[in-house]
Parts: sequence; C-alpha cells; structure tokens
Amino acid sequence: MDTIISGLEGRDLRAISDFTPAESRAILDLAIGMKRDRHTGGLEGKTLAMIFEKPSLRTRVTFDVAMTQLGGHSIYLQPAEINLGVREPVNDAARVLSRVVDGIMIRTFAHKTVVDLAEHATVPVINGLCDFEHPCQAYADFETIIEHKGDPKGLKVVYVGDGNNVAHSLMLLAAQVGSHFVCACPHGYEPDAGVTEMARAYARESGGSVEIEVAPRIAVKNADAVYTDVWTSMGQEAERERRLNVFADYQINSDLMAYAKPDAIVLHCLPAHRGEEITDEVIEGPNSAVFDEAENRLHAEKAILYALMR
Repeated sequence: MDTIISGLEGRDLRAISDFTPAESRAILDLAIGMKRDRHTGGLEGKTLAMIFEKPSLRTRVTFDVAMTQLGGHSIYLQPAEINLGVREPVNDAARVLSRVVDGIMIRTFAHKTVVDLAEHATVPVINGLCDFEHPCQAYADFETIIEHKGDPKGLKVVYVGDGNNVAHSLMLLAAQVGSHFVCACPHGYEPDAGVTEMARAYARESGGSVEIEVAPRIAVKNADAVYTDVWTSMGQEAERERRLNVFADYQINSDLMAYAKPDAIVLHCLPAHRGEEITDEVIEGPNSAVFDEAENRLHAEKAILYALMR
C-alpha cells in the first residue's frame, strides 16, 4: 500500500476515475488506518487553499480539521473573495495559488471549473464537490461500508433517488472495489450514460456489477447498504415541486427497508430533507450509519490530503 500511496503524490482528484481501482482501495485502507490509529502529522508546513462557491458544513469543517490534524494549515476563500471566472480567470487564479500554497480544494457548481483549475495549477487540486461528481464523499461512504460490513467485494449497494453527482461517484467507486451496485431512479433521472458505461467497465474487471432499476423495491431487495441523497440539489430549486412528485415513491422509509437485508445499513451524504427522501424513523433507527459516514469525511479526506500533498 505504501508504494501505491507514494505514487499519488502531486496528483489531482477531480473525479473517481483519476485513481485506479488499486489506488482507490489504498486510499480506503489508509483512511481506515488513520481513523484507527488517530494518525496526526505528515503535512507540517503545508497549506491548503479552500475555494467555496457553495455553502458547506461537512466539507468546510472536515478539510479544515484534517489539515490541522496533519500538521498543516488551511485558508478559507469565500465566493466574494475570489469569484472565479468573474473577478479573474480560473487559469490566473490557479497559477497564483500554485505559487503560494501546496494544494487547492474547490467546492463549486461546474465540473469544468475543477478541470480548468487542475489544468493550470501546479499543485494538487481536489474536487470537494461539483455538479458532476463528489469523490471525497464516495471514499467516506465506502470507508463506512467497510467498517460496518467488511470487504466491499460482492456486497449489494443500492442508491435510491436522483442519478446525480453523488450517485456518479458512488457508482464508480462501487464498481472499482467489486460491489454490486444498483441505482433506483425514475425514467429521465438516470446517472450520466458515460459514467454508467465507465462503471460497468470497472465492474467487469473487479467482478462487481452495475444496474439501473426503476422500481425501488426490486432494487433494494437483499441490499447490504441503502443510500439516498436529496431530491433537489443546490441550483435546482425551481424544480422542487415537480421533483417532489416524481420521486414520491423513492423515499427511504421502514416499508422500503423491509426489502433489504435485516442488517442493511442506511447511508445519506447529508444534509437530509427529513420527510422527503428519508424518514426520521430510518435516519434515527438502528440501521443508520449516517453519522458514522459524516465523521468519515474527515478520515477519508485526511487520507487524500496526505497521499496527494506530502
């Protein structure tokens, strides 16, 4: 694993596909080990610039704490302070930041912004969320799955809801580690076709599988982990009422969970719209691993930062 992690130094994490299956598994193992050993240090004297164009709780706090625990420092850049692409071009900002910091994390709207930033930066760029992927979340998700269920190879992981950025990263990582992934979503809300095909290519190599299913009860049958996200993401507020109707049958509730394995864990990347995509009964129930998952953002991001910025 040490050799694999060493090979990640100086690299970017724009999307799950930036890492090979072996590299992804090494990140997961490192995250689990860092949590177990309460790992500190390794990035002394290093600084991470954190660019936020979207509101944040988990991303802001976990990256900040991760850098502190690793012995480094983080700088929080609010939207009004940097205003990428308006106040100055992305490529200029990338060049300037690369001269004075050791890494850049960005939480933004457009995936193109992440790609452009990485193209022009000479330090590692980490995707803290964009409209196309949420890779750091997926690593925290599978860290949680491994903690609760053991080896992810052969596990059935079911995502119920909108085939969005979270679904993309989860599907790709599931396929890399050999899980059987099912996305239950209404017609017209499927994950991106290119991402699905990439995931199926990974699954052919890992022994996993990737399916898209309309009926949530069929999808959830015998699941080891059931995952959901909000039905209306930031930037989709105008679609809220329509989406509430479209996704009404995709709520994670006790009736739907009855189709999963009795010990299936429930996951949600948060924030949750309780009473919409998930009920209080489920998120507060004995099968919920939601708050373990939230904590594991810290440990997954520590592993990513350590691997890329040493």
